[in-house]
Amino acid sequence: MRSAGYHYDGQDPKTKEWRFYRSLSQNLYPRFHVYGFLDKAKSVAQLSLHLDQKAPVYQGSSAHSGEYEGEIIEKEVTRIKGAIGQKPALELPKEDLF
Repeated sequence: MRSAGYHYDGQDPKTKEWRFYRSLSQNLYPRFHVYGFLDKAKSVAQLSLHLDQKAPVYQGSSAHSGEYEGEIIEKEVTRIKGAIGQKPALELPKEDLF
């Protein structure tokens, strides 16, 4: 994910998924946010991408203005795939990916 310009944002305490983000400006928002995990037994990485338009409104809340589909998301998917060099061992099923 570093090769795609993303910063590691820790591991989700509930789901154990890795979290990454890439800001679109000098501010923290808007930013792309990726959750992912690696199934070593199946040699599969699974990623979930969305665009956070702004920070959560209420302290302690995880609710945000997120976009999960559309042209900007599709372009970012293509950009990430190019940056990480999609290999046959890296299976990225579209319905679970973005």
